[in-house]
Amino acid sequence: MEFFEVVKNRHSIRAFQEKEVEPEKIEKILNAANSAPSAGNLQGYKICVVKDRQAREKIASAANQEFVAEAPVVLVFFADPDQSAQKYRSRGEKLYCLQDATIACSYAQLAVADLGLGSVWVGAFDEEAVSEAIESPRNLRPVAILPIGYPAEKLKIKTRRPLSEMTWEK
Repeated sequence: MEFFEVVKNRHSIRAFQEKEVEPEKIEKILNAANSAPSAGNLQGYKICVVKDRQAREKIASAANQEFVAEAPVVLVFFADPDQSAQKYRSRGEKLYCLQDATIACSYAQLAVADLGLGSVWVGAFDEEAVSEAIESPRNLRPVAILPIGYPAEKLKIKTRRPLSEMTWEK
């Protein structure tokens, strides 16, 4: 797909088919995330690929969004403060690693759409419960959950705010 077509066709999907996502597609998605820009090229984030049903159920519970467990693959994006602090100290620890993780998740989400898969960004969750569900290292902070799979629902096109409401020139 052409880039602007991918952006236009990406929609939040909360219902997934019971169909496995091919390993080569997961690898393409992860490579897209790995291509995202990051502060100082430090890539201050980590990604956990969750396929285990029990772990997906725990993540869904931590997010209070049961559809998460129905996705055959769930990516959890973590900020890695230690990685960013190496060069940027406090600002890297508190901000840049969060930005890095969210940009990587955005790239992954666009790759998902390009591959004909569906996803939805999940940002509301109990951080500690997510970390426990996948036994992540204590120094990492979960910042985004991306359930991925083949869509089992029709896309619901939502209207967007006009640019005039959210931009200005000086």
